[in-house]
Amino acid sequence: MSTKVKKMLFILSKATIENAYAAFVMANGARMEGIESEIFFTFFGLEAIQKKKLEHLKVATVGNPGMHIPTMIGGLPGMEALATKMMKKEMEKLDMPPIDEFLEILTDSGCKLWACKLAVDMFHLTREDLIDDLDGILTIGDFYSRADQEGCQLLFI
Repeated sequence: MSTKVKKMLFILSKATIENAYAAFVMANGARMEGIESEIFFTFFGLEAIQKKKLEHLKVATVGNPGMHIPTMIGGLPGMEALATKMMKKEMEKLDMPPIDEFLEILTDSGCKLWACKLAVDMFHLTREDLIDDLDGILTIGDFYSRADQEGCQLLFI
């Protein structure tokens, strides 16, 4: 017997543009389907919700097999900026909102946004460094307790 998905919890650990948008699109899609959704930002994923960094996310050109370019070329000066510019241009064609607007769309839809307490402490961040729409800062245990229900799925991005 299968159980309908009732809640999706996404864990975002890297704030590259492609990872942030993957989490945001999937969380938004869940909300559009009437499924609860939450995003837990940990380690470098915190950059997607840091006021000073969220508008400066980049495409990963080194160590990204999906780029189909050799690591040496991906590491050349300007390659990351070029790839980021191209990605943003393609996203604009699809009417994808920028990161800050997408975060507003998510919170307006009822998606919960959480920062990882361990990572916040490790990077010496304060609540004021993070977006205003953040629902809070949780320990890992607090986050897992939010998953403790039938029909809940966790997805690590």
